[in-house]
Amino acid sequence: MFDPANPKPDWTTSTMQRVAGEPTLGAAAIRYANLGIPVFPCVPGGKQPLTPNGFHDATSSARVVHRWWERTPEANIGLPTGARTGILVVDIDVHAGGSGFAAFERARSDGLATHWGWLVRTPSGGVHAYYPSVPDREQRSWQVPSAHVDFRGDGGYVIAPPSRLEVDGVIRAYEVIAVTTQPAEPLDAVGLRPFLEPPRPRPVAPPSGLSPKGCHPEALARVVALTPEGGRNRALFWASCRMAEDGQSRANTVSYLMPAAQYAGLPDREIESTIDSAFRIASRLGPGSRLGPTQRNEAIQL
Repeated sequence: MFDPANPKPDWTTSTMQRVAGEPTLGAAAIRYANLGIPVFPCVPGGKQPLTPNGFHDATSSARVVHRWWERTPEANIGLPTGARTGILVVDIDVHAGGSGFAAFERARSDGLATHWGWLVRTPSGGVHAYYPSVPDREQRSWQVPSAHVDFRGDGGYVIAPPSRLEVDGVIRAYEVIAVTTQPAEPLDAVGLRPFLEPPRPRPVAPPSGLSPKGCHPEALARVVALTPEGGRNRALFWASCRMAEDGQSRANTVSYLMPAAQYAGLPDREIESTIDSAFRIASRLGPGSRLGPTQRNEAIQL
């Protein structure tokens, strides 16, 4: 529900701290509403909406919000994201399958996820990073499971502080852990997604007339850069062997494969050791030996 009396949410650097400090979930929900920030109730201890139309029913009408939480005092607070509330959220997940912190830090280092407004620790140990949205610019929600990072923008919502979830039998709250001391800046979610999830490479056969020992350093580097954790070292060794087979110098191999392996997440010492191992083996086997895959499997991932 849109409330014409409060068309523009009133976010300040202290908003999240003030709301999270309220003694009850109902009081926090009303505080959001009084600031012009639309909210809606979710099941106590969970994330499922209690309203018929989910986040589409969110409102900043204090009267309606009071009625909702009077009915369900322990309801969690759902907060729509995107233009509706003026905030965007990057959700860094932590679970048994992995953590999104490394991917998030790489994105921040590349200037793609800097200048957040608030950081909120989630009950699972992850983090919600809040950013201001850009007026009149739609940024739809998306997920990148392989990076353990999700984005909540238009068409999405998050559970807001001081809501609580049960994790491993323990009730834990969403906690504000940091507030910016610099002006928060909008997030470019369109640029962030391909950084976290590069387009899938397509197999391309070697050009006609290429000798069995020929190789394409740029293509080999791309294979290394796009190989996920668990196969990165093996991919680097294979690519190094291919370049050694082709008569490439170690220095040239390093110039192509070092940046690619760093992008994949391998440490410098491991990269150099792997390249050295490939060249030692290549020198022992001699120029007539095959170190890479068989000719039948020689398609290169571009």
